[in-house]
Amino acid sequence: MQSRRQFLKTAARGTAAAVAVSALGCAKPKRPNILFIMSDDHAKAAMSCYGSILNETPNLDRLAREGIKFKHCLCNNSICGPSRATILTGKYSHINGFMLNETTKFDGSQQTFPKLLQGVGYETAVIGKWHLGSAPTGFDYWDVLPGQGSYYDPEFIKNGETEQHQGYVTDIITDKALDWLQTRSDDTPFFLAYQHKAPHSNWQPAQRHKSLYADQELPVPDNYFDDYQTRSQAAWDNQMSIAEHLDLQYRNDPELYDPPDNLNEKELALWKYQYYIKNYLRCVKAVDENVGRILDYLDETGLADDYAIVVYTSIRGFSWASMAIMTNGSCTKSP
Repeated sequence: MQSRRQFLKTAARGTAAAVAVSALGCAKPKRPNILFIMSDDHAKAAMSCYGSILNETPNLDRLAREGIKFKHCLCNNSICGPSRATILTGKYSHINGFMLNETTKFDGSQQTFPKLLQGVGYETAVIGKWHLGSAPTGFDYWDVLPGQGSYYDPEFIKNGETEQHQGYVTDIITDKALDWLQTRSDDTPFFLAYQHKAPHSNWQPAQRHKSLYADQELPVPDNYFDDYQTRSQAAWDNQMSIAEHLDLQYRNDPELYDPPDNLNEKELALWKYQYYIKNYLRCVKAVDENVGRILDYLDETGLADDYAIVVYTSIRGFSWASMAIMTNGSCTKSP
């Protein structure tokens, strides 16, 4: 049986809440640099390393191929902010105090793992989506989106000061992460939380990806028109069905969402599915590309060989059961 240290020395990179380690062959290795990559609502069914039949994620697949791929993982709270709070604290929501988005603020005075890393000499930073209502603590540097953030021309709050940026949010977050990596102190190990908004709704792809999948008809789940007769009350109460509720995601953006007028109810439901799944996967594409940019930087600078840990995960796996499967345009109330 391997010891913990032996395991860390022989692991490479990992994905979907997976860990990757590479070490120099020295008797007393340096403390590892840690890159923690977290996306938002990325389903494993949208990763080719997990057998996706819809899309390819070559950079995430590289992590899975060279490292450890977790197949059995648990999200302690599948709501956005509360999931982040449980990851930061290692505590359930009723203990860390953050149980709902928007209505509560994360208590940053409590212990978190970035604070523990700070305490042993790590330089820490968080860049990208935060969504906890309060300013980050435990980080020497922070540059985060306010609330959910915007896909296009987003604002960021950098160490308390709001700045406007031009461009696509997934690219900008990566630009900022690379800038920080290039200017950080070389004398201390680092922990960087590099956190994407994508592929959270509403799904707005980068300009370069807007025609991706345009000439394809992506497969529709067999039970897309489930009548809910064998489903629990929670399924009846949800407001995440594509046929009924997708419009709510885009009601303020007619340029992005313009359903045809000449479709019957079933045809419209199928059109909505294609619209949803393609834009979702287009957002995933940008995440994969930008993870590739970060991995390339680690390789080019030698950080990948210098005892670095890389983690890729999502705040939750995203319930395709509610968005892409348990969808029925006619069910509006419980029987």
